[in-house]
Amino acid sequence: MNKAELVDAIASEAKITKADAQRAVDGIVESTTKALKKGDRVALVGFGSFSVVKRAARNGRNPQTGKAIKIAAKKVVKFKAGAELASKVK
Repeated sequence: MNKAELVDAIASEAKITKADAQRAVDGIVESTTKALKKGDRVALVGFGSFSVVKRAARNGRNPQTGKAIKIAAKKVVKFKAGAELASKVK
């Protein structure tokens, strides 16, 4: 499901216009992004939680040449599904 399909689904499920659904999706994405940039955790009870974790520097391998390379440390976004979502997907 892409963003346009999500907007369509939200509009029909909530019985609102696609424009309103688009603004809602954009608002959620923007608010989540801002919170994660600050280092906050975003939890949606029953759905899951987003958080930022630090990935340590490590050694890797270039798949084309096989040569060892250094991979720098970085921050990545992590999503952990909530119990309700996990049980519905099973």
